[in-house]
Amino acid sequence: MSRPYQVFADHIVLAVRLTPNGGRDHVDGLELDADGRAHLKVRVSVVPEKGKANKALIALVAKSCGLPKSSVSLVSGDTSRKKILRIDAEPEDVIRKLDLLLGL
Repeated sequence: MSRPYQVFADHIVLAVRLTPNGGRDHVDGLELDADGRAHLKVRVSVVPEKGKANKALIALVAKSCGLPKSSVSLVSGDTSRKKILRIDAEPEDVIRKLDLLLGL
């Protein structure tokens, strides 16, 4: 099964599909796009205005992984639903938490 992240020596790159104004802040699991690439499916309750949804996404991913918000940054997809996040932390710890979150 494909994973929504790529592992590097000191960080992880995570692919996310964000649904803003989704009613609540929640990680909904794994989703495959038309090309077969995996994305972490996330929804947040805030509207996509002035970067609010991106900030809520970063806060939710950081909280879900037990990391400070400063460890998670948006690499690309500022105004798109599909986003790439960089997580600066020990990769093995983050992978374990992400796999638990996804039920893998």
